[in-house]
Amino acid sequence: MRSSIPPTNDSSSDWSAYLMERAPAMIAYVDTTMRYRYASPAYLAWINVRDTDVVGRRMAEVIDPILYARIEHDIRAALSGTVMVADRSIRNGVGDHYAQATFSPDLDDDGNVRGLVILLADISSRRVLEARLKESERRFSQAFRYAAIGMALVLPDGRWLQVNRALCAMLGHGEESLMATSFQQITHPDDLAADLGYVTHLLSGERLSYQMEKRYLHRDGHVVHVQLSVSLVRDEHGEPLYFISQMQDISERKAFEDALFRERELAEVTLKSIGDAVITTDTQLNITSLNPIAEAMTGWSHHEAVGRPMDDIFQLRDPLTRRPIPNPLIMAVNKNSIVGLTTDAILIHRNGFDSPIEDSAAPIHDHAGNVVGGVVVFHDVSETRALALKMAHLAHHDTLTGLPNRALLTSRMEFAVTAAARRNQRVALLFVDVDHFKQINDSLGHAAGDALLQELARRIRGAVCADDTVSRLGGDEFVVLLPHIDGPGDASAVGEKVLAACSQAVGVGPDASALTISFSIGISVYPDDAEDAESLLRNADTAMYEAKMQGRNGYRFFNPSMNERNTARVRIEVELRKALARNELSLHYQPKVDVELGAIVGAEALLRWQVDGEDVYSPEQFIPVAEDCGLIVPIGEWALREACRQAEAWTRLYRPLSVSVNVSALQFQHTRFYESLRAILAETGMHPTLLELELTERTVMEGGDHIAGLLRNIKSLGVALSLDDFGTGYCSLSYLKHFPIDILKIDRAFIRDVAWDNDSGAIVSAIVTMGKGMNKQVLAEGVENAEQAAFLSSTGCSQMQGFLFGKPMTAREFEERISVVDMGDPTVAVD
Repeated sequence: MRSSIPPTNDSSSDWSAYLMERAPAMIAYVDTTMRYRYASPAYLAWINVRDTDVVGRRMAEVIDPILYARIEHDIRAALSGTVMVADRSIRNGVGDHYAQATFSPDLDDDGNVRGLVILLADISSRRVLEARLKESERRFSQAFRYAAIGMALVLPDGRWLQVNRALCAMLGHGEESLMATSFQQITHPDDLAADLGYVTHLLSGERLSYQMEKRYLHRDGHVVHVQLSVSLVRDEHGEPLYFISQMQDISERKAFEDALFRERELAEVTLKSIGDAVITTDTQLNITSLNPIAEAMTGWSHHEAVGRPMDDIFQLRDPLTRRPIPNPLIMAVNKNSIVGLTTDAILIHRNGFDSPIEDSAAPIHDHAGNVVGGVVVFHDVSETRALALKMAHLAHHDTLTGLPNRALLTSRMEFAVTAAARRNQRVALLFVDVDHFKQINDSLGHAAGDALLQELARRIRGAVCADDTVSRLGGDEFVVLLPHIDGPGDASAVGEKVLAACSQAVGVGPDASALTISFSIGISVYPDDAEDAESLLRNADTAMYEAKMQGRNGYRFFNPSMNERNTARVRIEVELRKALARNELSLHYQPKVDVELGAIVGAEALLRWQVDGEDVYSPEQFIPVAEDCGLIVPIGEWALREACRQAEAWTRLYRPLSVSVNVSALQFQHTRFYESLRAILAETGMHPTLLELELTERTVMEGGDHIAGLLRNIKSLGVALSLDDFGTGYCSLSYLKHFPIDILKIDRAFIRDVAWDNDSGAIVSAIVTMGKGMNKQVLAEGVENAEQAAFLSSTGCSQMQGFLFGKPMTAREFEERISVVDMGDPTVAVD
């Protein structure tokens, strides 16, 4: 072939030929006799042929014999109609370049081979990279083996693929003995679920890597704390090959941190327990901390105040002139001495009211005696009337409806009975319970249920006289106190008014669905049915249950034959015994999610009594009966066994998932509970770390030394202990330190208004901070909307449970949820 010059005409074929000869592409064309019909200059140059006139010559005559022998088979195969790609690299005659050859048959319109197109791709640079890669792998192998930190390659199932010397020394193993284990076997049980959760996210592609502090078990049994960093290597198809794990021993650092934490905890508990308010600052008088008393007296929460100037938070005024008083901490820091506050200073609360205070300010020194900050200690020297009124209102009124609560109702009942006895009059009490309220909560959510209760409270209040008392005892139970009636007919008239007022449909829920509500009302009269306020309430409650038994949506007067709800309770007990024989009890499971991981991490097992998917009785109705008649122990044991069996099945089919089971006080205090628990774990094969027992504060605190010992024994098995409805009882920090509680469940009463109510938000933030400070997990229940979830996430509470993420569901429905989430759609974790 000869060099071309630019064509002088506009023929496309001439220009194509010109461009082909000038292009750097290495391309050639041969006919079926393997004679060249075209070869680009770049192609000829690569095969080291200087004679460019090769058209008509056979390939065997042109190409170096050694090279031709390597490609002849591929050429003949291509001439038979098959596209061939020489995966192996081929060298040109000089031997300093490598190429990959593609042989493509050229077919005519009838599909017959009429020639062959040869395309060469220079891969010399790739060969250089491959050589460099081999050298890099050699260096990595050396770095891996002799690295100062522990390193390992781990297969997706947890078995070790390769470990280095530092890791063996860290864990007290020889290489051979360590390789015989898996990382799951030597991971501390309390850290296994979290680690496996991260591993699941790596395998699903939701994360590229993760870091965590983790505990391993040394060969001699002691705990080794490490900082773990893990990433996943995949093959060219995206399939997992192995994990790269790096472990740095931080045991010494953790020991120092634990010692520091104990000192800090002691200081914090002391500050939170004392009756004085304490504020600390840096040398620039910017706030560094407030204790709870200081938060209450200033109106500023700790997280809001930290970093702000002292004068923004601690505002002192002269009580007469209302002019600002200089901050005494300025003088204390500047003079490096204690300064007493003036006795007539008043502190301005964030909300505007003031409190007379007195005490002192002092500098804070470091170990060298240098001033590094200041502290003000003060206390209120008078009762703050606004706070007292608010506290009194909260103590005697229901937070949801604003109605009087049980305490205020009891006081008014006792007064009404005393006055009626003195005047020879009658008092009536109406116990009002919403029919099927649980079904409304389950179908529309707790927010809709709360809205319904608020509307019903308004209607009941409007159906009675101004001097009558309407109270909410809790849940869906209301009580109407009629302090003076002429006879039972007055009480029945009020009952009919209440039924009529609430008979109209109520619009609730996201779509304002119109619901028709009915009530069961029980009525008792003093002195006909009871001699005191307590009996009056109890008898009205009993009559209400009789109204439910008689078909609901009506009222019943108490009569002695009812005798402490015997009719209703005996009926439930008889049916409950039959239900046990017919296996009508079942467990539903409500998902628990970790919003940081975006995954379901467990479930709460909830007892249900259903036939054909419909509730026979709600748990609130049959569980108290089961406790009274002693059936709660076998029922609780069955529920515990079934939950463990189901969780173990999920672990085998999907991944480790924890399950929490509510334990009745009677069941927990039973003498054989611990032995029963051990037997169930052994029988089901469930790993103890995946089981969580939920206890109430009353169960924990009223059991004495026996309960404390039982809790420690259960903890030694590896089972987690959860404190249910935390914040609504009377548990104190000292009890939390005394008992081995692992998890605090924030009650839904605080979650409901957390996104907009400052008091609820402050309480939740304090619980989360306290829980983390005491190394306890915190879980929020009753999360109904995204605003609540966002607030909780901002406080550091990542584990949540509620209708936002899924209502209680059957085991099959829960399995479907797990399957979809594990297949890579994390949004299914949100219902």
